[in-house]
Amino acid sequence: MARIFIDTDSAQGTISRHIYGHFAEHLGRCIYGGLYVGQDSPIPNTRGMRSDAVAALREMGLPCLRWPGGCFADEYHWKDGVGKERKRMVNTHWGGVTEDNSFGTHEFMELCAQLGCEPYINGNLGSGEVAEMQEWVEYITSGASAPMPLWREANGRKEPWKLKYFGIGNENWGCGGNMCAAFYSQMYKRYATYVRDYGDNRVFRVACGAGASYGPGELNLEWTDTFMANAAGMADGYSLHYYTVTNSWQDKGSAVGFTAEEYYKTLKKALWLDDVIRRHAAVMERHDEQGRVKIIFDEWGTWHNPEEGTNPGFLYQQNTMRDALAAALSLNIFNKYCRVVHMANLAQLCNVLQAVILTEGEKMLLTPTYHVFRLYRPHQGARLLQSAAHTGMAGPEGWEVPRVSHSASMAADGSVTLTAANLSCESEERVELLMAGGAYAFDAGHILVGGMSAHNTFDAPRNAASAPFTAFAAECAAPALTRGSFTLPPCSVAALTFRSTGVSA
Repeated sequence: MARIFIDTDSAQGTISRHIYGHFAEHLGRCIYGGLYVGQDSPIPNTRGMRSDAVAALREMGLPCLRWPGGCFADEYHWKDGVGKERKRMVNTHWGGVTEDNSFGTHEFMELCAQLGCEPYINGNLGSGEVAEMQEWVEYITSGASAPMPLWREANGRKEPWKLKYFGIGNENWGCGGNMCAAFYSQMYKRYATYVRDYGDNRVFRVACGAGASYGPGELNLEWTDTFMANAAGMADGYSLHYYTVTNSWQDKGSAVGFTAEEYYKTLKKALWLDDVIRRHAAVMERHDEQGRVKIIFDEWGTWHNPEEGTNPGFLYQQNTMRDALAAALSLNIFNKYCRVVHMANLAQLCNVLQAVILTEGEKMLLTPTYHVFRLYRPHQGARLLQSAAHTGMAGPEGWEVPRVSHSASMAADGSVTLTAANLSCESEERVELLMAGGAYAFDAGHILVGGMSAHNTFDAPRNAASAPFTAFAAECAAPALTRGSFTLPPCSVAALTFRSTGVSA
């Protein structure tokens, strides 16, 4: 049995809605065929964007979208992707396929408009020039009578767009140029100088952080220390990446054919995200005591071997309840650190890695991870509440994880949302809930449940989908105290909402 305590009078900060962001790279079928099919496609679309994908993502509540990469960003030259005549290139990072640049700046901003989300653009520091980056921001955001805005108008857009988030390079310790921290920090200051604010547009500048880590011993805190010492004053955000790799980098393991031990191993490694955030944040605080520079976790998620028979450079993998549980506990961790984490972007949105949507021609399905994001939507912009859980452990020796992972928040209307995941794939867990600070009544709930390898296919798209959950047993309690219990099946994620009855402490 687990016990969860929530203090509804003790807010711990606001959960940025951008923590629930996503990532779309020019990689495999993420964009072409997944999000964008072109206006001449027989697949229903609005100005080239897949209608079914846009509708599903709006329902999920996608707040921000990062583009065009990833590694692709540091070989992407934006001018090739605007106008009628577009230069072709070879996507050397992902599959060696020809990129025709038919999806460029105008198309991305159109997609964001249809999704109702904030655009987050990653600029090319690795192979691009300072002037190229400066002109891209000017092209997007300036309303002046100058070459870049006039070119934008000639390409069909008179009014400038709003662009808040701009990344200055990506993984520049690796695919973005194999730089050291000292060199990158100097390059960052140079490029950031020319990422200017035009008119009333204000850019939130995101720097490239330390190398991607796959365990607690690979954090590269020295990069963070060097960058913050040299350039923190010119940055608003600091990018970190963390991928959950079950086995080794060379053989990550199957997305669907795995053992119970591998299930727990995956979740244990996902939990290391807490260590990544905590330790980098501590280094950042030494140089930024006010906490002005925020962590932007713009790549995270599970990474398995590509599905057999697909182009290995397309990183197409299925998505099971194991991935859903990893997402749930990761989001709970991001919520926990909402004072320092401003944005997180799951990799990736469609048909790549831990995607929330998979497509095949005209068919589309929602993955278990999609349903987790839908369940967690009430946390967006809500106040994190102080809470604690007393729970046992599950899993084999060396890979034990807490049976229950949770998060609690209060929305502007006073409602409280509790998300709770039973990480055990073998046994149900009874949860006793105690809420102090006011009297609340159970209002609604939804649950996602299935075997650890349960996943959706195009023939059976609802093997793992959320359903209403009403099995909350309220108990008699003193005024200003709420008590009750509920049971989580093995391998499940639930979201429960409570409304105030008007009785306060």
